[in-house]
Amino acid sequence: MRKPRRSGVLLHPTSLPGRQPVGSLGQEAFDFVDFLAAAGQSIWQILPLGPTGYGHCPYSCYSAFAGNPLLINLEKLVEAGDLPKNDLPEPGPATELADFSTAEHQQFVALKNAWQHFNNQKYPERQQAFQEFCSRQAFWLNDYAFFEAMRHNQQGKGWQHWPVEVRHRQVQALQFWGDKLQDQIAWHKYQQFVFFEQWEKLKAHANQNGISIFGDLPIFVAENSADVWANPKLFFLDKNDRPTLVAGVPPDYFSKTGQRWGNPLYRWDQLAADDYSWWLSRFSWNLQLFDLVRVDHFRGFIACWAIPAEEKTAVNGSWQAVPGRELFEHLREKLGDLPIIAEDLGVITPDVEELRDHFALPGMKILQFAFDSGPDNPYLPHNLLPNSVVYTGTHDNNTSLGWWRALSAAGRRQVREYLKRPCRDMPWPLIETALASVADTAVIPMQDLLALDGKARMNHPGTATGNWNWRLRPDQVSSELISKFRSVTHLYGRLLCNPAEMH
Repeated sequence: MRKPRRSGVLLHPTSLPGRQPVGSLGQEAFDFVDFLAAAGQSIWQILPLGPTGYGHCPYSCYSAFAGNPLLINLEKLVEAGDLPKNDLPEPGPATELADFSTAEHQQFVALKNAWQHFNNQKYPERQQAFQEFCSRQAFWLNDYAFFEAMRHNQQGKGWQHWPVEVRHRQVQALQFWGDKLQDQIAWHKYQQFVFFEQWEKLKAHANQNGISIFGDLPIFVAENSADVWANPKLFFLDKNDRPTLVAGVPPDYFSKTGQRWGNPLYRWDQLAADDYSWWLSRFSWNLQLFDLVRVDHFRGFIACWAIPAEEKTAVNGSWQAVPGRELFEHLREKLGDLPIIAEDLGVITPDVEELRDHFALPGMKILQFAFDSGPDNPYLPHNLLPNSVVYTGTHDNNTSLGWWRALSAAGRRQVREYLKRPCRDMPWPLIETALASVADTAVIPMQDLLALDGKARMNHPGTATGNWNWRLRPDQVSSELISKFRSVTHLYGRLLCNPAEMH
């Protein structure tokens, strides 16, 4: 069966405007949902929501399950009765970039005050809701809260530098430190309680307005994460708990030395022996949080590029087979139809395509990749399939205007020849091409809708700093933009469906 044609916008919540130093799950997020609905859109795509580490990369988090406390909206904590209004930080001057360092300083002081006030309240229903949340989410929350409390107690050191008895999760050590850090552990649980309380309300508002939330699930987890500390047998680690094999991609046209990501590789034999329970929990949780889920580096479910950890580059790796079909059969048996999108970019082999197509998963098509070769280029609109998601570009690409300006004269000539228009108003020719395509789903980065240049780029892959900090200004969303976006969405048959028919 053909799926309904639909479209939406890619914007991570940290890029939202607002009174806090980074965007949050507050009124600015509800306003963005209202913008999408007014513009006839039915999808809001975001990046992973986890608590970020160095560089604030949402693809490198301290947990594959937890939410990022920096996204908690403090004014909504005031409304909930947890935070006295006079404890709200004074808003600083509006900035065009997300200010993560200020956010960390202000946010955790306010969240500590909120936690203390929450404990002193006499609101039994809210206290009970907290206890019920902790009970329901104990399968990940207990390990995460202990991990964070211990990490801060150890001055931010990675878990391999903790006392050996805690590294190895000896029962007596966990009990000792659990008692010693019980207040800190409870505070981290509270942060997750209010994060997901706010997230659920935002998602409900989106769904009620016909907007599906399109989440993102990275295939790998960070070495310094609660996931690896709590499940060491699932990863290739040595006797000192250091990875022996790490993830990446081999050398290619873009990089002579490949990419060495450094995430510890999974021991798929151990995952299979446990009936993939860790993956089942992870997918089940993500499908509660989101209506659709993008699975990053989908080709890693056929084979992973395994790099010996001592190697400084990805050159001397080798392919390690992965039982992806068995995993997805198990997930489908337990969870039913899987509303996931396969991130199948890069050099994709026939076995990866077979896995994707066996489960009828949409793949991704990027128009910025379409014009650098002949008519057989799989990203050209005439080669697209309905069961796919088409983008002008993604968070890892330049903005479409930045891409256009960086093209050679010959490259621009190819684009103009294919699109049969002068392209003076780029990126709108690319946006309209995406919406006009046969792909069931089209997603446009917010920077492209605003026709922003490369300065508004979200990420430069391979660089550790200076990323993820672009931020939307409230005055950039005009009635003219809403009208223009809605009109072209209607023209190509993607206008927002009736919410009552969707849910």
